[in-house]
Amino acid sequence: MPHFLIDCSETLFSLQPESAIIEQVHAVAKSTELFHENDIKVRVNAYKNYSTGTKTEDFIHVFSHIMEGRSDEQKAGLTKAIVTKLAAMLPTVPNVGANVVELEKANYFNRNML
Repeated sequence: MPHFLIDCSETLFSLQPESAIIEQVHAVAKSTELFHENDIKVRVNAYKNYSTGTKTEDFIHVFSHIMEGRSDEQKAGLTKAIVTKLAAMLPTVPNVGANVVELEKANYFNRNML
């Protein structure tokens, strides 16, 4: 925990390597000091077929799944930092976004909790 799930167009990797995108999302998450570095997990789902409204344009969106308990300001700072970094890395990509999904402690469980 936390999990950063990146959805993007497959053609994005002609602009930046997948590994660089993963590395930078990890670095931004770490820089917020909201998480321990070893707990940050980043994964990519690249799409060959997709639509962006009425066009087919490159896109990247980061879904940040984090445990509840952060303030709205902290969550907004996290998403703004992610979008700022990705927009700088991918200046020609018109669709760059991020959001936070809060996980409830009451119903979260993982192997370490057994």
